[in-house]
Amino acid sequence: MRRDTLEPALSMTARQGELVNSLDVAINRLAEINATEGVSPVFEVINAARTLMFNADGLQALYERVPAIEAAGFFAGSDWDYPQTLVPSLAVRTVRHGESTATLVESLSQIRLLAVAKGDFVHPSISAEHANHFLAQVLAMNLDLVVSDLQENDRLRPDKLGYAVQNLYHFLIRHLGYENLLERLVAEVWRILAQRPVQVGGVKQMVTQIAVCLQKPDALGGEVGDDALQLIHAVFSPTEGCREDPGFDVYAERLASMDDAALLQEAVTFAQAMHSTGLVSPYLPGFIRYLRTRWNDLIPTALGLSQTGADAFHCYPALIHTLIDEALFPETSQCAYGLAMMLERGILYAPPVAPSLWRQIRLSLCDAAAQKIVAVFGRSRPPGCFLLADVLNVLGRPLGVGQGNYPTCQSTRALSMWAYNMPAELLRILAWAARDDEVVMRFEGDSISSRDLGAGLASEPPVDVDAVSLLTVPHLDRIYFEMGRRSVGRGEDPHKWVNAEFHGDHVGHGFRIAVDVFTGGLKDFQGFIRDFYAAYHPFYNGNIPVINPQPAGIAVTDSATRFLGWHAITIQRLALDPDKVMRVYFFNPNNDSGQNWGQGIVTSTQGHGELYGEASLPVAEFASRLYVFHFDPLEKGESSDIPTDEVDRVMCLAQHSWASGR
Repeated sequence: MRRDTLEPALSMTARQGELVNSLDVAINRLAEINATEGVSPVFEVINAARTLMFNADGLQALYERVPAIEAAGFFAGSDWDYPQTLVPSLAVRTVRHGESTATLVESLSQIRLLAVAKGDFVHPSISAEHANHFLAQVLAMNLDLVVSDLQENDRLRPDKLGYAVQNLYHFLIRHLGYENLLERLVAEVWRILAQRPVQVGGVKQMVTQIAVCLQKPDALGGEVGDDALQLIHAVFSPTEGCREDPGFDVYAERLASMDDAALLQEAVTFAQAMHSTGLVSPYLPGFIRYLRTRWNDLIPTALGLSQTGADAFHCYPALIHTLIDEALFPETSQCAYGLAMMLERGILYAPPVAPSLWRQIRLSLCDAAAQKIVAVFGRSRPPGCFLLADVLNVLGRPLGVGQGNYPTCQSTRALSMWAYNMPAELLRILAWAARDDEVVMRFEGDSISSRDLGAGLASEPPVDVDAVSLLTVPHLDRIYFEMGRRSVGRGEDPHKWVNAEFHGDHVGHGFRIAVDVFTGGLKDFQGFIRDFYAAYHPFYNGNIPVINPQPAGIAVTDSATRFLGWHAITIQRLALDPDKVMRVYFFNPNNDSGQNWGQGIVTSTQGHGELYGEASLPVAEFASRLYVFHFDPLEKGESSDIPTDEVDRVMCLAQHSWASGR
């Protein structure tokens, strides 16, 4: 090698070494100051990391220092300190469009999750599988950075930040592997859609990026099957009339020239695309709104309604037509699926529901509620339109509600339970929150107003949830927190008193907890397991089904059986699956119910008789992670009848996972 080419290379290596040394100094200083003062000089680490983001060696240096960065408390006091609550769609917004500091912190967080996913770093609150799913979704939403040149807004970011972010995603893909990447990302989309979440903005963004990739077939390699095309067609071109995604104006002209046979075919094809994927094309609202002026009776077909849903539609035509007129637009297209599923549930036949929906249609939003909705959903439609659309989404898919990036699983669980079982109660609480910026609930005879309380766990309004949750959860969270405060000091877990008062009187008044609230140790664990089987298992409780879904708590573990934390869920039902295995079907509000809890315990979301939004496990596997449940003490079998070998199996699974050392 010539000397004049060797020297610049040596110079570059030396420069890289200096940058890495600066990073190490900043990390050490952060660790020292945090250890004594608790005040984090994180900007020194951020500035040192910034210069390393522009090449693979620099990113590798950051990757190798993930344990040191974490141990120094770099993420402490921020949302990133709880990686299990991070949401891919929010992460994409931050890394692509956030200000410089937020972008760099998010980038470091994703490098940390890469280390977790690859097993090079163990984080106490997120599993390798969860980290892998997170990164797969983030990659799917950022494929354009990998397969094409930077967009104008990325190129023009200050300090060439767009190039650093592009470099990050090339780094992530190199580590995660190019092989069959597109195929894996498509599979990830279908895995999420199998749970029919209410919030699908991130999923549609993933589908958009996959569609862009298909225009460059050699960019990522791998075969692209019909699964990918089905997703793309469902969003962009589900019918013959919009097959090449012509735009709304052209499609409107085509509709005006269609005869009845063509319109019927459009309706059938729209419905098939919507129900097969759970995604709604922005073209469907235009089609249905056109039918409002030409052929109202075809709307049930376009919504894919069965006889049950069509009957509800025809029993309440004025209400349904008004809901369509007020809520269904391209920006809110997903509520067409919510409306269809709400009609299929038949909840309009419950006398309070239709009047409650009329109240919602005519509701005047207070300024605070309107501002929250505008901040998240924008001004393309009035705030009440976005709220009404998500009312339909939540009522149509009560098991698709998610808690977003806040640890408010109890409040989200309550919304789901009310939407599933007490829709009029949900609409009443929503009306208070939206109109009055206040929710009032009773606790042991006393009224508790959210207006008089400080913030609970949701210190700021979430920005990655549906509009119903956006307005109600902060109020509910404060009230739940206050009920818990009033129950402290009674010698038992506060949930014993709080859950029934908060969720409703249909919650069983019997209460069982496996953990001593003072010591954290197990308490009569064998009796706990026997009582669960006697209360819930149809073979031992006299074949009594779960009448009303019941709140419960689980000890979440990762694939290595490490305890990650306590989590609120709802027991929906117990039933035999297609293989004649008795399973517990439950609702998990954490945005993604497909999880690996170790010991071969993998929660299923499809293929074992699950309804949309349910997760399921065989009874023994579920019971091994259960730590608290409610039941009806008057409808319970004999605990002594439960087979000892079944009880022993549950105890063994628990004691070798979350209960180890308890």
